[in-house]
Amino acid sequence: MKRTIYILAALLLVAGCLDIKEGNPYDQTLNHLTVSADWPEDDFSREGADVLVEDINTSSSYAALTDASGSAVFALPNGLYRVNLSGRNGSDVFNAAADKVVVSGEDVSLKLSLAVSKAGTLVIKELYCGGCKRLPQEGYYQADQYMILHNNDYDVQYLDGLCFGTLSPYNSNGANPWEEKDPVTGETVYPEFMPIIQAVWKFPGDGDDFPLQPGEDAVICLRGAIDHAAQFPLSVNLNKPGYFVCYNNTYFPNTNYHPAPGDQISQDRYIDVVIKTGKANAYTLSLSSPTMVLFRAEGVTIEDFVRQEDSITPVPGSSSDNVVKIPYEWVVDAVEVFNGTSSTNTKRLAPSADAGYVTLSDIYLGHTLMRKVDESQSAASGYEVLMDTNNSMNDFYEREKQSLHE
Repeated sequence: MKRTIYILAALLLVAGCLDIKEGNPYDQTLNHLTVSADWPEDDFSREGADVLVEDINTSSSYAALTDASGSAVFALPNGLYRVNLSGRNGSDVFNAAADKVVVSGEDVSLKLSLAVSKAGTLVIKELYCGGCKRLPQEGYYQADQYMILHNNDYDVQYLDGLCFGTLSPYNSNGANPWEEKDPVTGETVYPEFMPIIQAVWKFPGDGDDFPLQPGEDAVICLRGAIDHAAQFPLSVNLNKPGYFVCYNNTYFPNTNYHPAPGDQISQDRYIDVVIKTGKANAYTLSLSSPTMVLFRAEGVTIEDFVRQEDSITPVPGSSSDNVVKIPYEWVVDAVEVFNGTSSTNTKRLAPSADAGYVTLSDIYLGHTLMRKVDESQSAASGYEVLMDTNNSMNDFYEREKQSLHE
């Protein structure tokens, strides 16, 4: 049973519903975990930031707000914890995170490295990756993955030249070959780049061909741009005017996942491959727990960048898989997904890109991951504004039906 405990002015410990076999919860030894951050020296509000501490093994969670000094204190039983801090300071959003924090037999002080960034203009509104049932037939269906982008800004944004890809490792509960630990602080150390695996995709256009108005969406068919719902009613129709499609039958010739786009998809909306680094005949995106990243090359074209020798590197321990080393400075938006059926999830993105994660409970349910609407900002702006704290734990939720389902 998942428990969430909110700690405000005073320090509280609330014992949730525990199975009697676990014994008396009040017999557990409690330790104090003090969470703080390397706050900027200038005028920066430290009070009222959200801090969430989650027990990795039991999924029990504890929430608190930082005090005037920028700290939050928790009383916790022995365990292995994931810590997340997030907040907003004017137009800046800030995040910090630590994974696999050991609390055992003594008090622990944890100081997090703070990542401060601006809210994004183009954001991922929806990511549908988990597939659905083949009803009325038997079995499961996964050839209908899609993503929706949203202009969250008051200015027109252009999709031309925007790139995206998914991170190595594909799944959150797999071994992470990029993970290292700081020998002094014990914090997870992420590489200075994002390891984009399998392929980099790029929107067509010369700079102003594909405008997105404030509050407007763009649908990207990550697999077949056809009417999947015609055969499988729990799926979606992706053959619609204005939709984009990831399509290159030279690199990805598997027609089960990449059939010829439908008659409503114009050829100028085919998103092409900049570079393919994997060997699969269909674009591989995790069903249960992908990490999707939007980015723009800066100071160099993406084509010239991938031709540079030090831009490509092998996956550690692999003799066949390579990744593209995309700088974090290029990130436009990102979302990290955790596998809801696993207790061994590991973060892949640094806090500057996504300090949290959204959990997909299971695959083949027709569920989708949606970004929350910022109701107050939407009312003030006159168009739909979505939540954007650079923390998917705050910004996203799991929805029981795809938004494109008719």
